[in-house]
Amino acid sequence: MERRLAAILAADVVGYTRLMGADEAGTLQRLSELRQDVLEPLIAAHAGRIVKLIGDGLLVEFASVVGALACAVDWQKRVVEHQSGADEGRRLQFRIGVNLGDVIVESGDIHGDGVNLAARLEAFSEPGGICLSSDAYRQAKGKIEAKFEDLGEHSLKNVAEPVRIYRVAWDYSGHGDAPQAVEPLSLPDKPSIAVLPFDNMSGDSEQDYFADGMVEEIITALSRLRWLFVIARNSSFAYKGRAVNVKQVGRELGVRYVVEGSVRKAGNRVRITGQLIDTSTGAHLWADRFDGTLEDVFDLQDQVTASVVGAISPKLEQAEIARAKRKPTENLDAYDYYLRGMAFVHEWNKEANSKALQLFYLAIELDPDFASAYGMAARCYSQRKANVWMEDPIRETAEIVRLARRAAELGKDDALALCTAGIGLAYGAGELDDGAALIDQALALNPNLAWAWIFSGWVKVWGGEPEAAIEHITCAMRLSPQDPYLFGMYAGIACAHLFVGRHAEALSWARAAIRDRPNMLMANCVNAASAALAGEAKEAEQAMNRVRELDPGLRMSNLESLAPIRRPEDFAAWAEGLRRAGLPE
Repeated sequence: MERRLAAILAADVVGYTRLMGADEAGTLQRLSELRQDVLEPLIAAHAGRIVKLIGDGLLVEFASVVGALACAVDWQKRVVEHQSGADEGRRLQFRIGVNLGDVIVESGDIHGDGVNLAARLEAFSEPGGICLSSDAYRQAKGKIEAKFEDLGEHSLKNVAEPVRIYRVAWDYSGHGDAPQAVEPLSLPDKPSIAVLPFDNMSGDSEQDYFADGMVEEIITALSRLRWLFVIARNSSFAYKGRAVNVKQVGRELGVRYVVEGSVRKAGNRVRITGQLIDTSTGAHLWADRFDGTLEDVFDLQDQVTASVVGAISPKLEQAEIARAKRKPTENLDAYDYYLRGMAFVHEWNKEANSKALQLFYLAIELDPDFASAYGMAARCYSQRKANVWMEDPIRETAEIVRLARRAAELGKDDALALCTAGIGLAYGAGELDDGAALIDQALALNPNLAWAWIFSGWVKVWGGEPEAAIEHITCAMRLSPQDPYLFGMYAGIACAHLFVGRHAEALSWARAAIRDRPNMLMANCVNAASAALAGEAKEAEQAMNRVRELDPGLRMSNLESLAPIRRPEDFAAWAEGLRRAGLPE
C-alpha cells in the first residue's frame, strides 16, 4: 500500500438513468464513442491516468492540479463540440470535480479522503460545470486561462468539515460551439426572489404533485406583492431534481433571495420545511417547519402558503432595509429612500416619524407615481395623530386625505398602497367607510398581507364589529408573528374586548401592548379604561398618569377626537372606563 499526493478528477454523466430509460442502446453507444474518440485521448494528452470507469463516471489521477484542471476545461469544451450536431435531448453532459489531496494507492486503484472530496465536488457541480476545492484552486490560480468564482463554504455529505468551493465560470451548456463567460444577471431595482421546487423526501413520487402545487401557490402569493420581483414558475422549476448552490441560482436568475424547502410524508402525516436565503451571502434569514395530515392536502397547502408568505414578507423587508442602510447616502434612488423611511416608521417616536415622512416625500419627488410611498406618508400622519405629535392638525389631516387619495389612485393593484391609504382615511380623517373599502380591496389583492389584516381589524374595532376585529387581527398575528407592529395588534384586540365587556381580557392584552411599546397612547388608554372597569383602581390610576403624560390635553370633552368610534354603546364604554380612571372633564 502506497500513499501519495495527487490531483483527482471525478466526472459523471448528468441524468444518466433518465437517458438510459429513454434510449438504452443509443446512450451506451454515445458514451462509448465519447470515451474512445474524445476523453481517453484528451486524458492521455494531459498526462492523466484513468483509474477506473464507474458506470457512467470516470475517476482520473494527475500528477498536477494544472494538468487536471486543463483537462477538465478541454473536456467540457470538446464534449460540446463533439455533439454539436446531435439532437439536444440526446446530448451527454458531465459534471466534474477536481481536488488535490492525499490518496492511498492499492493495486492500481486509489482511495481516501482526497478521492471522496473530488466525488462530492463533482456532485455539487452544475451540468457542464467544474468545481474545485480550495487546495486545488490555490495551485491552479494564475496558471490556467480560466475565471473562477468563490462559492463560499459548504457542508458536503460524509465530509467532516465545511469545504470552500470554487467554480470555473464558464457555461458549457451545449448551446454554442465554444465556452462563453458567464455574466451574472443584473439585479432588478426592487427585492427579487425565486422559489425553488421543494424536495420530495418521502420516497413516494406521487407526492411530487403536492410539493409542486405548494410551490406554485407560494409563487402566486408572492407575485401579489408589487414591491417584490418574483421569478416565474417555469424558470424556478428548471432546477427541479438538481442539487443547487443558492449563490449560483442568484447569479443565473438575477435574484437576491431564494426560498427552498422539502416535503416528507410518513403515513397520513406530512412535514414541510422551508427556508429563506440571501444569495449574496448564503445567510439563512428565516426557517420554519409545518406539520399536518393529508386528509385535505389543499387546505394544508393554503395554510403553509399563508405562513410562508407571511413570514417571508417582514424578513425580506428587514433585509432590504439593512441593505439600504449600507448603501452610500449620495447614491440613493426612490426605492432606497422608501426603505429607509420604513425603518424609521417602525421606531415609533416623533423624531423617527419626521425622518420617515421626509424620506417618503423624497421618494415621491424622485418617482411621482410611487403609490406605496404616498400610502406610507399617509401612514406617518396617522401615526402622528395617534401619538399627539401633530403640530397643525387641520393642515396635516388635509394632507392625509390628499396622500391617501393619491395612493389609492396610483395603486389600484398595489395592496400595500391601498391598505395604508385605507387606514389613513379611516383613522386619520375619520372616513371609516371609504377607508374600509380600500382595505378590503387590499385583502382581495393579497390575502397574505399582514398589515391589511391589522388595519382591517382596527377599522372593525371602530366600526362596531369587535368580534370580526379580533378574528382579523389574530389572522395578522399568524401571518407575521415577528412583526414590529405586534404591540398595535395587541392594542386592537384589547380595544375589541373592551367594547364587548370582557374587561379582564382587555386588560391582559393592553398590558402586553404596553410591555412592547410603553409610549403607545391608545394602548395606555385601553389599559386605564379596562383596569377601571375591572375594579383594578390602582392600575387604572397609574395607566391614566401615563395617558396624561403622553397627551396632556386629552379631556372627556374632546375624547371623540381620539378615535372614530361609530357605535354609541362602544363610545359609552370607552368614556365610562376613562372617566373612572380619572380623565378630567
